[in-house]
Amino acid sequence: MAAVVPSHRPHHRRIRLGLAAVVGLGACGPGAGPSKNSPAETGAPGAVLDTADSGGPASWRSTLYPADWTPGFATEDGMLRDFSHAGYHAGARALPEPVAEGAVDVLGLGADPTATEDSTAAIQAAIDSLSGPGVVLLPAGLYRVDGTLTVETPGVVLLGEGSETSRLWFTLDSGIDHGAHLTFRGRPTSGEGVSVLSDVVPGDETLRVATGSGLSVGDEVWVGITITPEFVSDHDMDGYWTFSLDQWRPFFRRTVVDVTAEGDAESVRFDVSLPYGLSTRDDLRVAPVDGYLTDVGLVGIGVSNAVDWDAAWDGNQVHAVAFEGVKDAFIRDLATFESPDAAGYHLQSSGVLVRNSRRITVAESALGYSQHRGEGGNGYLVDVRVSNGVLVRDTRTVAGRHNFIQNWDFGTSDLVFLRTHSAGAEAFTSRTDPSGVTACSETHHALAIAVLVDDSTVDDCWKMVNRLSYSSGAGHTATESVFWNVRGTGTLTSHQFGRGYVVGTEGLEVTTEVIDIYESYATAPEDFVEGLDQAATLEPQSLYEDQLARRLAR
Repeated sequence: MAAVVPSHRPHHRRIRLGLAAVVGLGACGPGAGPSKNSPAETGAPGAVLDTADSGGPASWRSTLYPADWTPGFATEDGMLRDFSHAGYHAGARALPEPVAEGAVDVLGLGADPTATEDSTAAIQAAIDSLSGPGVVLLPAGLYRVDGTLTVETPGVVLLGEGSETSRLWFTLDSGIDHGAHLTFRGRPTSGEGVSVLSDVVPGDETLRVATGSGLSVGDEVWVGITITPEFVSDHDMDGYWTFSLDQWRPFFRRTVVDVTAEGDAESVRFDVSLPYGLSTRDDLRVAPVDGYLTDVGLVGIGVSNAVDWDAAWDGNQVHAVAFEGVKDAFIRDLATFESPDAAGYHLQSSGVLVRNSRRITVAESALGYSQHRGEGGNGYLVDVRVSNGVLVRDTRTVAGRHNFIQNWDFGTSDLVFLRTHSAGAEAFTSRTDPSGVTACSETHHALAIAVLVDDSTVDDCWKMVNRLSYSSGAGHTATESVFWNVRGTGTLTSHQFGRGYVVGTEGLEVTTEVIDIYESYATAPEDFVEGLDQAATLEPQSLYEDQLARRLAR
């Protein structure tokens, strides 16, 4: 289908690595282990700019991001997509600075800052006392939480005095598989929606639907398709992607900004262009959505939920914090800490989950040291699923399984990892062997679209590949995604479906060569590469921040 893979493709340079660097199976699927070979050839940079002072190296710009780049360009035009709409209120507002004055103080409702008594009821009572926007204050202390906490009121922010001093110690060790100890929960639901009359082409911000759609300016909508056998075949995934076959999936979450009548049709314009082609053949629809939880936040709080070792391994996918069905929300200064019940470990399984959400920022945080890093979806420190416009910035992760990850099912796009640092990721083969093998931050499942890893450091590995049968037939995990200015001592692997991009690296071993085995199967043509080992002089250093500045200046 032409709309899925546009015919334009920038020039590619081939990076040759040995076969062992590509196979590297390990315990986390194809390509999990670090490469042992170095590139034999370096991609040349684009336009050379001014020479640095004192005769230093010249800065350079990517051929895909020229000085006259304008917000809104898609990769089909030979320029990189606009990623700048990721984050809280699409980056147009600074993160809020909640204050303690006027807040509901959990101490006043009986919370115990010495962890001698269970504080679950007191903290939940403080949360429930707010019928609208407000702040729940956790003064300095260690609060033992033997149950779970839930926020369901718009505008509620949990505020501590800093992640090193205001700490939530979660002790529940069973009964929360595939859940979280602290959940911010919305319940977005959609109607059937209206059929789209023309195929989506990458870069479209306007779709045509039949007159009488009922769509109005300001509506939140989902744009999606049914995962048909034809869609699967278009991506060379016959025999895979069966988990969603014949089911409708929302790919893109948008806001309607204009509806214009055009004869027997309506032209519906969205706030953000669409980064990937979708076909009317596959029941392409726009569906109005209601029920997001909005403008909630978590600031200046430490968390730990590590428990007894065997109890940790008896559960699966237990997160410390979850944003479920949330829009325009934020986390800042969240840090994990060593549990009083589990020396050396911070988390039972996983850290932060963002699912079924839109325009979220996770900032200035540090997460690490999972107990359960085995199969079944465990050890994911920052875990994004079926969400759009998520910004993870200035965040460090260490000693998870997949430290940064896009996960399960179709529907993740416009995801940005900015100034992140991943180190020490390992997959444990069993509860009796916590020695582990190297694992990677990665796109993990079902075609994440338009992911940007930007101005980041990788001291283990990052990959975007075809995982074939791993994780219930995850198949192709990424397309139209970019590694920009990525440095470190680890490895970077990019074997994306259709088009993928690697621009500016330093110190990393890079694999993009198309070989007809495992993760590189059906990923031709080879991903675009430019400026290997020249990240230090790449201009700009952050693609997202430069794009955001340009968009906001318009």
